[in-house]
Amino acid sequence: MAPTIRSPFRRTLALMASAAILAQAGVSGIAYAQTTPETTAPGVIAPAPATPETVAPAPTPPAPAAPQQTAPIQAAVPNTGPASVADLAEGLLDAVVNISTSQKVKDDEGAGPAPRAPDGSPFQEFFNDFFNKQQGNKGGNHNVSSLGSGFVIDPAGYIVTNNHVIEGADDIEINFANGSKLKAKLIGTDTKTDLSVLKVEPKTPLKSVKFGDSSTMRIGDWVMAIGNPFGFGGSVTVGIISGRGRNINAGPYDNFIQTDAAINKGNSGGPLFNMKGEVIGINTAIISPSGGSIGIGFSVPSELASGVVDQLREYGETRRGWLGVRIQPVTDDIADSLGLDTAKGALVAGVIKGGPVDDGSIKAGDVILKFDGKTVSEMRDLPRVVAESTVGKEVDVVVLRDGKEQTVKVKLGRLEDSDQAAASGDAAPDGSQDDGVITPDPGENNDMDQPDSGDQAKPAPTPDQHKGQVSPDAATPKNVLGLSLSLLSAETRKAFGIAESVDGVVVTEVTPGSASAEKGLKPGDVIVEVAQEFMKSPDAVAAKVQALKQEGRRNAQLMIASANGDLRFVAVPME
Repeated sequence: MAPTIRSPFRRTLALMASAAILAQAGVSGIAYAQTTPETTAPGVIAPAPATPETVAPAPTPPAPAAPQQTAPIQAAVPNTGPASVADLAEGLLDAVVNISTSQKVKDDEGAGPAPRAPDGSPFQEFFNDFFNKQQGNKGGNHNVSSLGSGFVIDPAGYIVTNNHVIEGADDIEINFANGSKLKAKLIGTDTKTDLSVLKVEPKTPLKSVKFGDSSTMRIGDWVMAIGNPFGFGGSVTVGIISGRGRNINAGPYDNFIQTDAAINKGNSGGPLFNMKGEVIGINTAIISPSGGSIGIGFSVPSELASGVVDQLREYGETRRGWLGVRIQPVTDDIADSLGLDTAKGALVAGVIKGGPVDDGSIKAGDVILKFDGKTVSEMRDLPRVVAESTVGKEVDVVVLRDGKEQTVKVKLGRLEDSDQAAASGDAAPDGSQDDGVITPDPGENNDMDQPDSGDQAKPAPTPDQHKGQVSPDAATPKNVLGLSLSLLSAETRKAFGIAESVDGVVVTEVTPGSASAEKGLKPGDVIVEVAQEFMKSPDAVAAKVQALKQEGRRNAQLMIASANGDLRFVAVPME
């Protein structure tokens, strides 16, 4: 009886399993109709076929079920993915070009002694013959080629690219999307923003694109890059804006857009488009340990680039505004000493003699908070907004002076062309760095609280090193904030090499480990002001520091002059 009972049960299970398999095959057959062993792509593992050991033979299909038990089989709707950018890209590809450059280089430039194959080597003969020929050609020239990207901004043939794409090139050739080629000449270049303008002479008007407003772009907005990575022309990549206002220390006006749209070698100089087809950035740099894209690329924003391009087209050079001040960051300590609620603005450390504001409209110790209606959030904002301003323009500048905000009018001068500045060591007439607004020397630390670099970083001579030059009666020592202070006299000037133009109270000794030592003060420094008040004697310094303590101030703001007269501000804690 046992076999009789189990046999119908097994048949029933088999029928149910077969029905389930058929039903499943009917539903999934639409999605996987093209997935067969014969059509599977190489390297793709196809689904394993059913085996006789695991699946029973399919019986004759049962009779149709009642209508109320039949569920209609719906075809799966294919997922088409995000909206296509094909139409947008198609209308822009013809305006993006490949830039090929060549430069003649002497064969012996950078060449060292020819290597030799080991004696007895089977390749010694071929090896030596090759290098003997190379040595015989020493002194000849060969061409070095490079590739980059660019884009047409005017149907008449004006093309924008990066300066580093064409720098030093003897020959520039533009390759268009339709396969045509034209020689280009350099109209103008700006090394500080890494931008250049080229000109070709087309027989018919070219397809061009226009600049958009990068200031309206937000983090997360979609963007599209087109260029020639590794020589693959017309490559399109899409991503988003990952960040804004990036400073990568590429130049004095860094304000890069960061994007994760793939940018590689050869993309330099190519456009970054918004979804309207407007150029909102010029692809310039990437961060990559391997040389390929890791999703961190940087573009010069159009709000900066468009003005530079217009000047290069019109004048063949840039004509930037110049304020004529030396500035430094407003640190938290300095902000506290000035009564600012947050660290903001640019602190004026000095005014250039003969500059636009040498009339007293802006003074050392002022904090510039706004320039021509634009907020100066941090020091590096000021050089950029000044440089973008028109030469000779009268602008309103909001400064914090003596704890109060006031507005002054300033007429801008002109910053000399960057090529002229480079020829003179990239320095302004007074020796400061030529950045539109004169910024701290490159060797100085950002917070300006550390010792100067270069010759100024060398310890100043102490009176002990010049025995007999400083008499005890020449100054009355006073200890304040870990500093030994003395009157500035002929003896102390000679001892420390202090210029006659410098006035104040001289630091003769700094207590090791004190707050002043940590802020970089050293013997030979001169305290010119404390809390924007001129200091004539060590007693005056001590009295002013005591008054600040009674007011509840935590830091004393000192204006410090180096031996040659360069000024900087230092906030020294008074606890």
